[in-house]
Amino acid sequence: MSVFSHPAFDNHEDVLFCHDRATGLKAIIAVHDTTLGPALGGTRMWPYANDGEALTDALRLSRGMTYKSALAGLDLGGGKSVIIGDPRREKSPALFRAFGDAVERLGGTYIAAEDVGTSVEDLEEARKSTRHIAGIGEGGAGDPSPATARGVFAGLRAAVRHRLGADDLRGIRVAIQGLGHVGMGLAGHLHAAGGSLVVADIFADNVAEAVERFGATAVDPATILFQDVDVVAPCALGAILNDQTIPRLKATVVAGAANNQLAEDCHGEALRARGVLYAPDYVINAGGIIFISHEGPRFDRDRAMAHVESIGETLTQIFVRSAREDVPTNRLADAMARERIVAARAARAPVALAG
Repeated sequence: MSVFSHPAFDNHEDVLFCHDRATGLKAIIAVHDTTLGPALGGTRMWPYANDGEALTDALRLSRGMTYKSALAGLDLGGGKSVIIGDPRREKSPALFRAFGDAVERLGGTYIAAEDVGTSVEDLEEARKSTRHIAGIGEGGAGDPSPATARGVFAGLRAAVRHRLGADDLRGIRVAIQGLGHVGMGLAGHLHAAGGSLVVADIFADNVAEAVERFGATAVDPATILFQDVDVVAPCALGAILNDQTIPRLKATVVAGAANNQLAEDCHGEALRARGVLYAPDYVINAGGIIFISHEGPRFDRDRAMAHVESIGETLTQIFVRSAREDVPTNRLADAMARERIVAARAARAPVALAG
């Protein structure tokens, strides 16, 4: 398996392949960039079809974390870890302790948190093997997924205001793809704000809960992106906006929690060409990492959540500048993130002494 010639390799600093014979752990930890600080990023557990698919996810997600922290104004870099396995059948405390051993080997370059397929409890088990874990009870913040959902809600609200001119969400129709911790949390916020929900998930019990709690309409997961709604909120896995799906969208806003929603960068332009406003994923879903960044002895939940709410303001700036400069929102967001990183590198560069 080639790493350096991989299409998703972007000058990553470290890519660690981890295997533990006793527990069956197979994981990849990717550290993209630590210019701004240690690489904080979630730990995803998923039954990837093959090792190459897992590597692609780790590389793409870690770069997204670099840009996420940069645009959130955090002194953190970007990293991500993926564990290959079925989170509903193959978890064990020993497996996560072995994962903690792998994180410890990086010496603090990477800090792990929860993500799709993992929980705070899983990471607390990993914490027994390493100090470099965030988003668990001892830091004061705990589970970051409610903050992620709150940030996505703030960003979705900003996107609706910009694209549809609506000051509130009453009557706004939203299709949510994926009802995990964040998707379900987003559904709760939208329901409380008067939104009308269409939902889909690969797990029937999640769908049943959303129907019962929020009066949502359930549809087949294969059709959720193509519903006649105002907003599509992808909250599952990535690469779902591509050559096949974009022409079939009826929504005029895409604003959801999933990472790597665009199959390729060019699909941001494809959305713009169809008049669809895209909220760059790593901007709108930054609530969790923002929340975790406040961890410590002086943790203030209200202050952390106020910081999370600023996601809406950041997205509004991106939407306005994107229109003014006539570039897709995803490319503008990338450029803004790189601007901060380049400035940080320049500030750290040694000054040459004269003669």
